[in-house]
Amino acid sequence: MDTYFSRCQPVIAYFVLVGLVLGLEDGPNRPVIGAPGSVRLSESDPGVLKAIQFAEERYNMGSNAMHFRRVSKILSASKQLVKGVRYSVMVEIGSTQCKKSSVESSAKSCEFFTNPQKQKTEVCLFEVWDIPWESKTTLLKQKCQPAVIKEPKKVAAIPLTHGKPMKESLELLTQFKDFMIKYNRTYSSQEEAEKRLRIFQENMKTVQTLQSLEQGSAEYGVTKFSDLTEDEFRTMYLNPMLSQWSLQKQMKPASPASRAAPDSWDWRDHGAVSPVKDQGMCGSCWAFSVTGNIEGQWYKKTGQLVSLSEQELVDCDKLDQACGGGLPSNAYQAIETLGGLETETDYSYIGQKHKCDFSSGKVVAYINSSVELPSDENEIAAWLAENGPVSAALNAFAMQFYKKGVSHPLKIFCNPWMIDHAVLLVGYGKRNGTPFWAIKNSWGEDYGEQGYYYLYRGSRLCGINKMCSSAIVN
Repeated sequence: MDTYFSRCQPVIAYFVLVGLVLGLEDGPNRPVIGAPGSVRLSESDPGVLKAIQFAEERYNMGSNAMHFRRVSKILSASKQLVKGVRYSVMVEIGSTQCKKSSVESSAKSCEFFTNPQKQKTEVCLFEVWDIPWESKTTLLKQKCQPAVIKEPKKVAAIPLTHGKPMKESLELLTQFKDFMIKYNRTYSSQEEAEKRLRIFQENMKTVQTLQSLEQGSAEYGVTKFSDLTEDEFRTMYLNPMLSQWSLQKQMKPASPASRAAPDSWDWRDHGAVSPVKDQGMCGSCWAFSVTGNIEGQWYKKTGQLVSLSEQELVDCDKLDQACGGGLPSNAYQAIETLGGLETETDYSYIGQKHKCDFSSGKVVAYINSSVELPSDENEIAAWLAENGPVSAALNAFAMQFYKKGVSHPLKIFCNPWMIDHAVLLVGYGKRNGTPFWAIKNSWGEDYGEQGYYYLYRGSRLCGINKMCSSAIVN
């Protein structure tokens, strides 16, 4: 491997980031970026370019501005198939020097104002519905607001191409080599190593983006997932079923807490939380979330903390898809049907689906029913403090490179409707005045802060409030 690194030809680095803040709507009329069934697209996709051109024309038709405005940058794009194609694009748009009276149909050749005050850059969300066979295109939604410019913090992120060796790119190679040593990475060929280095490089750019726009105290950087693409990470570790709202089963509402939430609470301090576990390369987070909740409920009833089997759910829950994902509501129902859970020792985790080997004679914990918690975070906190750790789910985009601190990514990076990871809320409080949720994850103790992720509390961030639930043990 040292020979490989010595042959790499690093070069000059450049990366300039313009920060932006655009709150996505929350509710039934939400935009479709990251919606269930949506597919992310390249900015060069012909359909995207057609949709943007159409949106740009409609924007200018509806604007009373003197100058023609056009798209300067595509920030994100996705599509959803719904009787045609529904495109959702996030763009930067600014004023050109061409007056509308002198522009017939488009302003592709018009130069932008060099003065930022005159350019008046906005960030816009456009939703365009295209039905090609009917030659029909409609602008469903247009939402714009001024772009917020924020000076990026410096984080190493070096584009790598062929050229003259530079100190910065040598630092990237050193980072990658340290990553390989720390996480015991080996690759099957030089081609694979080069591929993983390129992915690592791109991920460092994502780290820079997250860090420069971070609104909390979180630090992002190299993690054990740093040589995986976003799609690989999602496939191996996340849970696509969570965002499929049509699959959610109706659960009865939880009885409200009898008193208001105390200022802070942590069930780790009260003996109700087992050690952090590791789901491995299996999308079984739903099973870990549910067993963690039941471990807490069983402790509350019996005073005994027992580590329960996730593998039993992976193998025997016929309502879910094992490593392909699952829903807590299904898992509760499956546990009731089975008659309970065995211990982790009796039915050990292997991280892949096998034939169900459940034995009713080895059941050590059972449940009687399950409930759904309200979506108000204060009510969730009150219920948690009174009743035990809570099964929850969230958008895990920022979690791939999280290292420590209270994470508060921009909402644009953490769409609350793109929920893809189940976790366990074990407590809450404040850190240096910043309110947080203490979240037990299932990616091992070498993730985050000893296996835990801390997320900003109070703004329904990343959809953390949308799928809170608990088993009931009578």
